[in-house]
Amino acid sequence: MTNPTPDRRRWWALIVLCLGELMIVLDTTIVNVALPSIRTDLGFSETTLVWVVNAYMLTYGGFLLLGGRLGDLYGHRKLFLAGIAFFTVASLACGLAPSQATLIAARAVQGLGGAVVSAVALSLMMNLFTEAGDRAKAMGVFGFVCAGGGSIGVLMGGLLTDRLNWHWVFLVNLPIGAAVFALCLWLIPPAPGRHGQKLDVAGALTVTLSLMLAVYAVVNGNEAGWTSRQTLGLLAAALVLLGLFLAIESRVAEPLMPLSLFRLRNVATANVAGAFWAAAMFAWFFISALYMQLVLHWTPLQVGLAFLPSNLIMAALSLGASAKLVMRYGFRKPLVGGLVCAGAGLALFARAPVDGGFVVDVLPGMVLLGLGAGIALNPMLMAAMSDVDESESGLASGVVNTAFMMGGALGLAVLASVAAARSDALQIAGAASSAALNGGYQLAFAAGAVFALLAAAIGAWGMREQAEAVRATV
Repeated sequence: MTNPTPDRRRWWALIVLCLGELMIVLDTTIVNVALPSIRTDLGFSETTLVWVVNAYMLTYGGFLLLGGRLGDLYGHRKLFLAGIAFFTVASLACGLAPSQATLIAARAVQGLGGAVVSAVALSLMMNLFTEAGDRAKAMGVFGFVCAGGGSIGVLMGGLLTDRLNWHWVFLVNLPIGAAVFALCLWLIPPAPGRHGQKLDVAGALTVTLSLMLAVYAVVNGNEAGWTSRQTLGLLAAALVLLGLFLAIESRVAEPLMPLSLFRLRNVATANVAGAFWAAAMFAWFFISALYMQLVLHWTPLQVGLAFLPSNLIMAALSLGASAKLVMRYGFRKPLVGGLVCAGAGLALFARAPVDGGFVVDVLPGMVLLGLGAGIALNPMLMAAMSDVDESESGLASGVVNTAFMMGGALGLAVLASVAAARSDALQIAGAASSAALNGGYQLAFAAGAVFALLAAAIGAWGMREQAEAVRATV
């Protein structure tokens, strides 16, 4: 095999990094289409099914910062390879899972591997492309993969589930993971780590355990009772662990998440708005897939195709148009406008009937959500990075990704529980099964719209413009 020239080599290396990231992005959407099939096959309930998504999201979000830190200490390529290996082996375990517990445990390991890959891939890319022009191009390609991966995931999930079975939404990762591992060894040179620095393991453990307990309490709130000793005890334990995490971060010499970062107004605003935005977006993917399969009785392939317009719009806008809007109008207007547009899309889903059709009841909401998410993503990320020194850009990226993942996981748990409670109440009142399910989903969509509008309000109130920062980040 002939080695490419150094300049061509780094662009090939970028493709390898993008393939690794694509595999992680795919896993956040490809599974959603297969959820009803997984539920039927393994006997999940409405509320426990959310753990197929949340087990992945919680470990992914919880270990993003730690994964980046391990890369700094032990070498980015070494951690990237380890993350790919963990993710690929866990995908095999998911695909062969015979029980609920096995699938959820394997999904948690997938999240750990995915966190390491995502955190280190960006650092590797930044090291490969040091010139401003080339780095901007590379970031554009990387961003396009992150945005466009959603459309590939929902379509592939529908195709694999419809033509084969749900096991293949996980097994498809095996050849991709093996190829990325081998090409990484060939194309990306090893780099020494920085040994001798302390690792904030206590911070990573306390924040991850805190969020896991909080989500578990919310997911089981309907069954155990919202004022039960179990629910209140779990929430209290989560708050204690969160307080302990904040105390650790304020005292440790090299914290996992320096609290000083949140003194920067745009960083703080982008992270809080991003958490609410992610809650709305993840709930949209999860609940709309269930609505189309369980209420409208569409096949998995039809569900995948229904998601395609919104994801294609998202990818196209994220690649170029959104950045041009930021250049012309700054951070605030595109961010707020995009979030309001997404909220309107969720509001349209909140009125979708039991006998809904694609053109009238699904497509308009999908288009608005695609437009809103595609416009809002870039200004949110740019604002999160605008006040940060270049030496802390990787850390800021890890923090905002963590806010997205945790906001999505907690929001999904809340809205899934809201939907289940509403459906149970309607069934007790004598509603038919499909009508009861639809009533629960409608309430969850309405709550998701409120999350999106809250994110817009936070952005409108807290975001401040920096013309020079905008030009520098585009």
